[in-house]
Amino acid sequence: MSVRTQGSAPEERVADLPDPAELVARRAGGRGAVDVRTLTRVLFERLAELPPDAPERSRVRSALIEINIPLVRYAATRFRSRSEPMEDIVQVGTIGLINAIDRFDPHRGVQFPTYALPTILGEIKRYFRDNVRTMHVPRRLQELWVQVSGAMEELTVTHGRAPKVPEIAANLRIPEEDVRACLDAGRAYNAASLEAAQEHEGGLALLDRLGYEDSALTDVEHRDMVRHLLVQLPERERRIIMLRFFANLTQSQISTELGMSQMHVSRLLSRILTRLRTGNSWEE
Repeated sequence: MSVRTQGSAPEERVADLPDPAELVARRAGGRGAVDVRTLTRVLFERLAELPPDAPERSRVRSALIEINIPLVRYAATRFRSRSEPMEDIVQVGTIGLINAIDRFDPHRGVQFPTYALPTILGEIKRYFRDNVRTMHVPRRLQELWVQVSGAMEELTVTHGRAPKVPEIAANLRIPEEDVRACLDAGRAYNAASLEAAQEHEGGLALLDRLGYEDSALTDVEHRDMVRHLLVQLPERERRIIMLRFFANLTQSQISTELGMSQMHVSRLLSRILTRLRTGNSWEE
């Protein structure tokens, strides 16, 4: 007997339908027009009629899981940009599907896919939050990321574009700084190797594109200290230092430049360098 949709006759009872496994096989093999929503509704009705200890409950439950696996795969495609294998994500989503089946009440008038999808997505997000990250992210930001990602999807549908940080913050009524921190945390699932080649960078590794360490950085503090001491020297002594160590003149050339004997230049240089080495201010 084929399953009819909204126009089913009142006398058609769930118990008169084929075995659940036969319905699933018919759906998979394309034999007979069996709508997934209708089949799901029928199976839930049969499940509700069975006593808790009935052996058939397990077969009906398994049939519900199998025919709704496409819903799990649909939810899993939202996470295809992650580095996790798709089959692993589907497996985690199936746990959410099973939980939704066990908790679903068909008498509330809600379609099962509408009820199950948030449960499946929540299970997958929880998996990424608790098990996949290679970088430690505070739990507060992990939980906030779920809200931010949901707000982003909602605002994208509303505005027809990706939302901006102020819009997300206004929607959730949280500071913009929290949204930015959350967006950074939401991307922190895997640590990239510095030595791994980047295809979009012409095969260069991240390490090849990092700045190098300037060997002169170690001398910055020394240069600053020397500059501080030089400004304390009298004009003549400061000029001698500048000519000797910055202009690279010899003592003979300095004596000619300043009009004094080379011996005097040598004595002054000795005294100046002694003061500079000890870090004391100049005193005549």
